[in-house]
Amino acid sequence: MSQIAAFFDIDGTIYREGLITEVFKKLVTHEIIEADRWRDEVQPAYSAWDRRQGDYDDYLQKMVAIFKEVSVGISSEHITLIADRVIQQKGERVYQFTRDEIRRHKKLGHKIIAISGSPDALVKKMAEKYEFDDWRGTIYQVDQRGYYTGEVIPMWDAESKRKAIHQLAEQYDLDLEACYSYGDTNGDFAMFDETGHPTCINPTRELIHRIQMTENIRQKIQVVVERKDVIYHLDINHIRLDQ
Repeated sequence: MSQIAAFFDIDGTIYREGLITEVFKKLVTHEIIEADRWRDEVQPAYSAWDRRQGDYDDYLQKMVAIFKEVSVGISSEHITLIADRVIQQKGERVYQFTRDEIRRHKKLGHKIIAISGSPDALVKKMAEKYEFDDWRGTIYQVDQRGYYTGEVIPMWDAESKRKAIHQLAEQYDLDLEACYSYGDTNGDFAMFDETGHPTCINPTRELIHRIQMTENIRQKIQVVVERKDVIYHLDINHIRLDQ
């Protein structure tokens, strides 16, 4: 008999920001990343997003690019220790809605699976904290000595997540039409397309627009916005994107 799973993105869906942001800050503190690089390369993108004049993905991709660069030659054990510290300190900073959904799916006996674009060391620690059944993250490859090589197998784009879902469906004998998915950006679109019960939480403008233009997803998706201590359930057909 086929099983049911709930697939969760992490950054912006479970965790209230991006886990890569917390790792980046730690790497600056440990002087692995020069503080000037935050000021000169990341801060402008962050400030633009913070003023709602820029794209959140641009801000994240700046950090991802620098992380990929500076991690070359660093021991994976070092990054794992940093990831462990980040989850210990920040792992409770999650949305109430998705935290409750994780609990609900567990009670129903569903598989709980994280699919995230964050580095695999971080995704592993977050998945362990919330007792997920499985997880997939961006793989930063290491050499035989356990040092990062700079080679990356991404998990932040829609097609990588689609491929991961198909692999997991085969591994766990999942009925995807009965499965659930949770995400917040365009990278999660494939999860919504592949599952019968998708939910976007605090979606980006780009994601809302794409969903509104895709009839089969528009008909089945749930939209949730959590602000402060209030959870809003919205009708995708009645969301207006002002210019």
